[in-house]
Amino acid sequence: MSDFLMPSLGADMEAGTLVEWLVAPGDRVEKGQVIALVETAKGVIDVEVFESGVVEECYVAPATRVPVGTPLARIGSGKRVVAELPGASATPAAAAAALPPSAETAAPAAPPEPSPAPVPTPPPGPVPTSEGGRRAASPAVRRRARELGVALESLSGSGPGGAIVLRDLDEAAGRAPRSAPRGGFDPDEMRRAIAATMSRAKREIPHYYLATTLDLHAADAWLADYNRDRPPEERLLMAALFMKATARALDRYPDLNGHYGEEGFQPAERVDLGMAIHLRGGGLIAPAIANAAVLDLPVLMSRLTDLVQRARRGGLRASEVGGATATVTALGEHGVDTVYGVIHPPQVAMIGFGAPRRRPLAVDEMLAIRPTVDVSLAADHRVCDGHLGALFLNEIDAQLQHPEAL
Repeated sequence: MSDFLMPSLGADMEAGTLVEWLVAPGDRVEKGQVIALVETAKGVIDVEVFESGVVEECYVAPATRVPVGTPLARIGSGKRVVAELPGASATPAAAAAALPPSAETAAPAAPPEPSPAPVPTPPPGPVPTSEGGRRAASPAVRRRARELGVALESLSGSGPGGAIVLRDLDEAAGRAPRSAPRGGFDPDEMRRAIAATMSRAKREIPHYYLATTLDLHAADAWLADYNRDRPPEERLLMAALFMKATARALDRYPDLNGHYGEEGFQPAERVDLGMAIHLRGGGLIAPAIANAAVLDLPVLMSRLTDLVQRARRGGLRASEVGGATATVTALGEHGVDTVYGVIHPPQVAMIGFGAPRRRPLAVDEMLAIRPTVDVSLAADHRVCDGHLGALFLNEIDAQLQHPEAL
């Protein structure tokens, strides 16, 4: 038996809002199953459970904002199922003590006596309202209602105590539950979160920077040949080659792949490569492609496309948002030659790719016009120095000179 906690979805996250439970007490869940939606500064995230078992109790009601690490539910064998809806059950004392004064949570009730039989749900009472007479609903639900043009006052909520949840909006709009995009976020809140994280990074991480220009002649020729007879949906982009070459280089130089914490640097067992994605309407998020160094290029391309789409419409998973071991940022589509990134703590490296361009290049004592790209490295001086950083950039170059082996 263990508690399911509010996850940390990045170094800039201190608290999150539970938007909706996708399971109920008594439901069996499997490792990796999405069981809740959590709203952060970067949107609504699907949160998975990391062990199999039975949901015995839900401690926190939807629309409640709680700090990272707060127990949200109990996962066990199913012998101690408490069937009250979230909000009717007791919040653990430790979680209540951790809540800041401004947290939106109900006062804890006395713990119910364990009972082998489910407790019947009380009959619906008056329609719940928040302060000011508004219907009870989370910020994410209110944003989604505005997008769909649905008046909350016209709905009967199916959430705890009659609160309106995302499922009610989907049904009111004639949609299958959770089929609609869920990518809303507050740009100002996201910008504050990004600023806080980057300020911390520049204050705490002793950055050093390196950059070089890579010859893309071999990669460009191989890519053109690979894509020639394939339909558009099966073609590769140069970005996939950049990601794969970077992942392999990180695998060879593990001092740049991992996290720096209170106990110092801990290298990661695999390369979970983050990709910085610009969100429509402003903002930035960097979800990770798991085990990128061993993925075939078509699979890597598919994963990259999927991440970009889900990042912009909503539907990223917690393991993707908070699990990167190093991150790539690429501004080539904006015509930028060189980008120097800021390391995202607790990572220790940020790799930047600019726009591929045709430039004069010395080749075998001759001047040739070749496709090139500028690649940069921002690395943590607490972990390594410029010598290793240079070897790392040279390894990316070596990987791209043999694209058929990627």
